[in-house]
Amino acid sequence: MPRIYLIFRRRYHVTRLMSLVTVVGLAAASLIVLAADVRAQGAPELRWGGDSEGGAPFVEADPQDPARVAGFDVEIAELLGRGLGRMPRFVQASFTTLEASVARGDFDIGLSGIEDTPARRARLALTVPYYEFREVLTVREADRDRFRTLADLRGRRVATLGATLAFDILVAAEAEHGIVPVTYEDDVHPYGDLALGRVDAVVLDEVLATRGARRDPGLVNQETSLGVGRYVGMLAPGEIALRDRMNDILEQAMRDGRLEAIFRRWNMWNEDQPRLYARVLASAGDEMVPAVAAAAPLGRWEAARRYFPSLLQAAVITLVLSCLAMALAIVLGAAIASGRVYGGPPLRALLTGYVEVMRGTPLLLQLFVLYFGLAAVVQLPAFVAALVGLGLNYAAYESEIYRGALEAVPQGQLDAARALGFTEAQTLALVRGPQAFRLALAPMTNDFVALLKDSSLVSVITVVELTKQASIFAANIGSWVVPGALCAGLYLALSLPLARLARRIEKRWRRE
Repeated sequence: MPRIYLIFRRRYHVTRLMSLVTVVGLAAASLIVLAADVRAQGAPELRWGGDSEGGAPFVEADPQDPARVAGFDVEIAELLGRGLGRMPRFVQASFTTLEASVARGDFDIGLSGIEDTPARRARLALTVPYYEFREVLTVREADRDRFRTLADLRGRRVATLGATLAFDILVAAEAEHGIVPVTYEDDVHPYGDLALGRVDAVVLDEVLATRGARRDPGLVNQETSLGVGRYVGMLAPGEIALRDRMNDILEQAMRDGRLEAIFRRWNMWNEDQPRLYARVLASAGDEMVPAVAAAAPLGRWEAARRYFPSLLQAAVITLVLSCLAMALAIVLGAAIASGRVYGGPPLRALLTGYVEVMRGTPLLLQLFVLYFGLAAVVQLPAFVAALVGLGLNYAAYESEIYRGALEAVPQGQLDAARALGFTEAQTLALVRGPQAFRLALAPMTNDFVALLKDSSLVSVITVVELTKQASIFAANIGSWVVPGALCAGLYLALSLPLARLARRIEKRWRRE
């Protein structure tokens, strides 16, 4: 009887398993058929890349529907999609990585206020220009008469976006006039920091400058033009045929007024555009010359030779910042761990809450809150905000290491210390602390290496550390191969000696 029962039970389970497999198989087949139908019925896509972070009026999240994007570049992508018979699909990418992303095929075309330069034309397939702009200087209303040109800003901090024509202008002005360029990741915070007095001026194109001055009535744009540029779409180097088809669509839109209608909807149409369109249509089929002349593109190794001193300087900033932040984290972490081990219930609850908040929220968010969020209350310098942010964040992690190490010391040794008449402070300093430090050394070393790499996040609050300088280098030469290799080598040169020193200390302690 038991054997018959086992046979039936086994057959029951096999039957259930086969039914489950059948259901899963049918569901998978249905999904495959459905996906095939959707692909068959849907139009091919035109994938276009842009940066919607602070990207108005180019590309921004639609206030009415944040799942959509809006802007004049969005409408130009739709114009191109209709002309090509494709459905436009937006792909989010950081502004400074758009060029590398389109080159590797992440999307078909980049449209996000992309500026026409000789170096970019040498690396990529660029469309004809569809908008002409001027670079302008924005200052505080009180400084309108003091800072009329870049020459008036000697020794002053001037903000801009990285990998732009404005950045190139400021780099040249740094050598000629001694100004201090400050690069940002977006076009909103430069004007906010100008209003707060963290920088003395902003140089960006008039589209962004007009919006920045409109947001804050205390800012004013100077009338003098610092340069002229044009917006283009950029495609991968091998997409010449697709680029030419897009040029035909843009040129036809210039003739029939569709481009003008787009820019009028965004209040951007001015007398510069008809002149640009006349030049584009007159030279149809010929290669357009960028409005702003630039030096011939440097070879990778020549560029590396010129940029290497800047990378070394940025590496020193990274090392100093990381060492100071780790020292702060160790001191705070030890205090937090001691409070959680020896403190009363209220103190333990408070410190536990701190640890969970700091570990449970992104470091990037904490840096934004410290630097931008608290600016109305206290204006921390960028380096100080980076130091405090990294130190407070890593103090939470260090405290858990130290708390675990303190609790790992055998209870018998603590009882022996008390029997000898040691106070709690003496026990911690002479018995428990030294042994806990031995246990914590390896994870402390690991955390320092992690902090060294996490320091790359502080570029969002304008600290130009090693990774940020490497990204500027890569954007200027259009490749991450050499800058990435140099950056990685410098990080290894910073972290390997520390790891080796920690291993030597561990070996010595084991022998002792």
